[in-house]
Amino acid sequence: MVRFENVGMRYGAGPEVLRDISMRLPPGSFHFLTGPSGAGKSTLLKLMYLAERPSRGLITLFDRDTATAPRGELPALRRRIGVVFQDFRLIDHLSAFDNAALPLRVSGLAEPQIREHVVELLSWVGLADHLDSKPATLSGGQQQRVAIARALAMRPKAMLFDEVTSALDPELVGDVLRVMRQLASDGMTMIVVTHEMGFAREVADRVIFMADGVIVEEGPPAEIFTQPKNERTLQFLRSVLQRRQESGEDTEPTA
Repeated sequence: MVRFENVGMRYGAGPEVLRDISMRLPPGSFHFLTGPSGAGKSTLLKLMYLAERPSRGLITLFDRDTATAPRGELPALRRRIGVVFQDFRLIDHLSAFDNAALPLRVSGLAEPQIREHVVELLSWVGLADHLDSKPATLSGGQQQRVAIARALAMRPKAMLFDEVTSALDPELVGDVLRVMRQLASDGMTMIVVTHEMGFAREVADRVIFMADGVIVEEGPPAEIFTQPKNERTLQFLRSVLQRRQESGEDTEPTA
């Protein structure tokens, strides 16, 4: 479904921020992407949802080479990928319903169909009682769930989550993770950037650890978290564990 082959990325004349990235996301798989700040995780996601074009290498989405696909096909490819960001990106003056309905209205879908689909989505993420609520009246976790409903509105084939829990208070993280857990159980193809190691251990098929623009190590969660092969991976996992212990958060055993 999604394939990267020897992908490199640089901005302007600067150094490469991604180097020789090769990876494959089969349909229905859940990939957990982690690594230190500046590793290139967000840039990798931008390439995946076509917000950026690679400097070199091949990216294939849904059996289409994005470099040779006609430019007119790219918006349709992009609509097949839902993206949820750390900062929600909701429109302040619109209700939860109208925020989630926005991509459907842009697509020209009839209003009765929009109403039915969006009400179903907001109910599914636990917000049936907040259809008319403005973002300012919702908690961070509720706003993030509106953003997830909006991303799901176009019925994407894959979902990308870019540190969607990092801006939330710890007690709100669980509500968002429950929605993501349900998506995984329903077979949605997902790649998630987060430091929620326990969630990854429970749900992910594979863990990808990045640092300095390269994939350092990847494998099943049990292998990466308990028996990492690379010293850089081990150092990162220990630093995450130490930060969680210092902040008083629950911790998960790692190597």
